[in-house]
Amino acid sequence: MRSQMLLQKGNILTVSYYLAIGYFSYLMLLITLQYIPINFDVAFLRLKQNEIARVHYQYAFFFHVYASFVVLITGISQFSDYLRARYKTFHRMLGKMYVVLVLLVASPSGLIMAFYANGGISSQLSFTIMAVLWFFFTYKAYQYARNRKWTLHKKFMLRSYALTLSAISLRLFKWIIVSTVAWPPMDTYRFVAWAGWMVNLLVIEIYFVSKIHSR
Repeated sequence: MRSQMLLQKGNILTVSYYLAIGYFSYLMLLITLQYIPINFDVAFLRLKQNEIARVHYQYAFFFHVYASFVVLITGISQFSDYLRARYKTFHRMLGKMYVVLVLLVASPSGLIMAFYANGGISSQLSFTIMAVLWFFFTYKAYQYARNRKWTLHKKFMLRSYALTLSAISLRLFKWIIVSTVAWPPMDTYRFVAWAGWMVNLLVIEIYFVSKIHSR
């Protein structure tokens, strides 16, 4: 009975996870669509007019925006046991797409953007560390998959995807703070610049520890 209840609880959490990710991915799609076709006078870019005058920043920004949304969507599929068991080729194809986009587009472009982040050195340092870790975790996940070390592959994919989800969590934390605490805008941005990815990684590491203790 207890095992059945735990199984049901696990299924509910899994469904809730996918529904939450799906909803926030939809919101990210709406944000991404603001920049299609390329538009320099919309949303976030209105605050970055000095930076957008630099051609390398323009490329970095739009490559990052477009690639990150695809990475967000393809990453979801990597944790579906059903897809992995029934459609292995499709699972691998999406996984390769995720790895290529993170390593060659999303992470490098994010690193370039990090040098121009709002909030000064604190935010710039945070986004720089995140971009480097994003690259490292994704590369290690790929490396472990090549060596067929599937447990380590999954762990590093989870760490990588936790950083992918920072695009969502950063905005969520910002909305919570703005709705509840009257912080100055730049103080809020500096806080969420760190919390947006560190909280995600902390949750993943706690999950790993809980799995060990539950054995």
